Amino acid sequence: MRASCRRLTVAAILSLTVQAQARIWHVAQNTLLGLDPNDQVTTIGKGVARLEPGDTLLVHGGVYREQVALDKSGTAQQPITVSAAEGETVTLTGADHITDWTLIPDADGVYSTSWPYTFVAWNKSYTHPNDDYHRLIGRCEQVFINGYPLHQVLERDRLSRGTFFVDFEAQRLYVEPADNQEIVKNKAMVEASTRDQTLKVRGSYVIVKGLRFRYAANRAQQGAVQVSGDHVTVADCTFEYTNASGAAFTGKDMIVRNCTFQQNGQLGFGASRAHGLLMTGCIVRNNNTKGFDRGWEAGGNKICLTRGAILENSVFAENRGNGIWFDIGNEDCQVRNCLIANNENAGIFYEISYGLHAHDNVIVGNGFAFTPGAWGAAAGISLSSSPSCTIERNLILGNKEGFNFREQSRSTPRIDSRKPEPVWNHDQIIRHNVLAYNRDAQVWGWFDVPDERHWPQSMQAAPKASLSLEDLHLAFTENLYWSGPGQDLFNWGVTWKKHKRYTDLDEVRKDLAIDQRSEVAEFHVDDYAKLDLRVPAGSPAVKMDCYPHGTVPGVRLGTLP
Repeated sequence: MRASCRRLTVAAILSLTVQAQARIWHVAQNTLLGLDPNDQVTTIGKGVARLEPGDTLLVHGGVYREQVALDKSGTAQQPITVSAAEGETVTLTGADHITDWTLIPDADGVYSTSWPYTFVAWNKSYTHPNDDYHRLIGRCEQVFINGYPLHQVLERDRLSRGTFFVDFEAQRLYVEPADNQEIVKNKAMVEASTRDQTLKVRGSYVIVKGLRFRYAANRAQQGAVQVSGDHVTVADCTFEYTNASGAAFTGKDMIVRNCTFQQNGQLGFGASRAHGLLMTGCIVRNNNTKGFDRGWEAGGNKICLTRGAILENSVFAENRGNGIWFDIGNEDCQVRNCLIANNENAGIFYEISYGLHAHDNVIVGNGFAFTPGAWGAAAGISLSSSPSCTIERNLILGNKEGFNFREQSRSTPRIDSRKPEPVWNHDQIIRHNVLAYNRDAQVWGWFDVPDERHWPQSMQAAPKASLSLEDLHLAFTENLYWSGPGQDLFNWGVTWKKHKRYTDLDEVRKDLAIDQRSEVAEFHVDDYAKLDLRVPAGSPAVKMDCYPHGTVPGVRLGTLP
């Protein structure tokens, strides 16, 4: 007993000694009075170079024009912390303030400066992807005058007010201010993106808190902030106005808390092999401002080959593409208690992945963009060749389509194997949801496969296909459906092949035998436009347990008095 107590005492002393050695460092662009000058540096890069486990770097207010790499690791008990000082605004930007301008004679307000930067050097178009659609969209350069972006042109003689042009051969940047403002002698704040990334976190057990990241010249599929360390927490940060993706997460067991991803050129964020990712209390809005191909990679986010990701208590709204996109080999992910609203394509698009559990969400107003070829990707929730999912207690209201299956002949690699394997919709549970007022259908089965697997054997043209609807185990149970005027209940099959519209639930049961104990009944909320989605106490949604459990940000839930 005495030896054991002695060991515990020694361990406690060592722990206190380690904690006592932890230091607080400061980053400030001006000298901070009252602090030891040895504890202060002028750049974030110099600050992170000093950090050891348990240390904290406090960054004081200002705009920091640098690219920072944090390679050191903390420990579970002694993480490394990089944080904005309390109450101060800290911006880490990929843009420089350009002041050395030359007015071009007889060019109607065109200015020029040296430009030695190339961000995509592996093709002659300086663009990624290198195709005609993205010839301009896929360029990385950005210019801002007084915080307003200029539009890029690809030829100098196309310059006009509010545009810029990069001459790579002459290494010159040309700009023409939108308002014909004089920009020499520092009469305007002209910023041009000169760095493709702002922060790389390669160390583990790191906390990054309260920083604003913007204006990186990153290429498509590259995060302006890259987090690859394990057990990293990113909290209270903003990722905005980057050329492509605000951030990329590739480490394990990361927490992203109370962050905002907005106004990014391609994606709010991307994630790959980010097993155990928890995103909570975040806002992901108005991304893909440049118009990248929505069928390739664009919108709120894209998550690939990730196991156990949880997106919760967050808002995914007004993204130009899918609100939430899981694509390729994801496993056992959850979306819960989120507001997914007014995204131009699907609210949740779960593609060639496994085991989604989407529950207790409010999913409204998604899918109304004109996107040719995006059939089956315009629903509140779309399961695209993704088996073993459970969809429950969601309010799915006022979307182009409510819930759908999207089926093609697809394959995907798995997390633990690079060999692609066939994947298709089967063993799905859709229960206790409200599907109401969705414009084209409350449920749609978009099956574009030649084997007619989505029809019962009795309705198939072939005498005995390899699969039939009975084999897929698609179970709709105790959902509440309601269609407004001119809105369909079920649509089954793609419109260019065998297709049937259903306006009667009994007919769905008779033909397809995939629904049990659901009801068609009027569904009313207090004020849909204000997202006051409280329902009368006697609402069938409450009686059938089709109403979300818990809270959803930005939404008023509950029963009316």
